[in-house]
Amino acid sequence: MTMLKPIQLGKNSGLLVSELCLGTMNFGLPGRGHQGDWTLGEDEARPIFQAALEHGLFYFDCADVYGIGACEEVVGSLLKSLARRDEYVLATKISMPMGAGANQRGLSRKHVMESVDASLKRLGHSYVDHLVIPRHPHGVPGHVEVPIEETLEALHDVVKAGKALYLGASSMFAWQFAELQLTAEKHGWTQFISMQNHYNLIYREEEREMNRYCARTGVALTPWSPLARGILTGTYKGGFDGGSSKRSQGNDKIRTESLYRGKMDFKIAERVGEIAEKYGKSAAQISLAWLMNKPGVYSPIVGVSRVAQLQQLIEAAEIILEAQDVAYLEELYEPLENLLSIGYS
Repeated sequence: MTMLKPIQLGKNSGLLVSELCLGTMNFGLPGRGHQGDWTLGEDEARPIFQAALEHGLFYFDCADVYGIGACEEVVGSLLKSLARRDEYVLATKISMPMGAGANQRGLSRKHVMESVDASLKRLGHSYVDHLVIPRHPHGVPGHVEVPIEETLEALHDVVKAGKALYLGASSMFAWQFAELQLTAEKHGWTQFISMQNHYNLIYREEEREMNRYCARTGVALTPWSPLARGILTGTYKGGFDGGSSKRSQGNDKIRTESLYRGKMDFKIAERVGEIAEKYGKSAAQISLAWLMNKPGVYSPIVGVSRVAQLQQLIEAAEIILEAQDVAYLEELYEPLENLLSIGYS
């Protein structure tokens, strides 16, 4: 049985995580939230969590907005029933809208404090290991541009209160992340140990600045969408009209189309299929192996709906691609407009 190894999450903390992180967006209450048409309930999720732990995957990522709280309820309940608290690492994210109220979103001190307490209550935990802000305080359309000092001090206070042990950030410009880190350092506040960014074979704009900045400063990269929402696994069969899964046929396809607009996307996916055949592996395994062997990448966040998918992705940790095959996979990539520059990634 393939087992994932524990690894240090970057160079700026002593936190150990598994080589892969299980993203939990698709667990919760079916029909609730933006991913409700492909959500799995607690009973369906249980064998996946059990298999994850059995294979050495003990790092789990969720968010308050997934299922409008339902995801945290399911994840918290499952982890408490399957493992001791010191046997897993739990992350959650705050800032996205949790209701129509004026202060039910963003990264103001008020929303940070209230969101953390609400998340802990839903999770049934007294603390989370890793609290992540999914965007820059000014990075979500419609959110008030909170002074970054207000956000950073609030997050620091959450850590000092013992409600979160470490901080992480997600998709933003490299200059914005550098500004956050330097401002926190200036004031003696808690800095971010990880960057959860958008990075895969068909979206590589992060290689220009963010990946380099994080590698230079010891921050761990934990990319989201490592399989490009199914494009790199062949789920879309060469085009957005060919979706073969419930997710690719539902409302979520609109989000996928907004993220992946490169003219070479499906051609690159075809090459993944060719290399997969050469190695006797699946396209998902090859795409993930490519990412896991990139500098600075520590624990990509993967999503699955079946135990078999999870087992397959775990096996990807053992795949080493030959240099010529890496070059073949990367050859067709063409520069894309950075999604952050046109509004939202």
